[in-house]
Amino acid sequence: MESETWLKIGWALALGAMLIFLLPRASYMLKNSPRAGKGDWGAVLIPLTLVMLVVVLLIVAV
Repeated sequence: MESETWLKIGWALALGAMLIFLLPRASYMLKNSPRAGKGDWGAVLIPLTLVMLVVVLLIVAV
């Protein structure tokens, strides 16, 4: 086989192993994470809005 084929097989195995190890941990974290309160959403919206404004500014500047 060509080396490119082996490279693709290696990446597929690495991604599969990552999924096998990360999915159970993500499931555990979702079950045991604290619930969001009223003030938590404001803390998310302010930085998200700032990031969106910077992206729009960069798009307009080009």
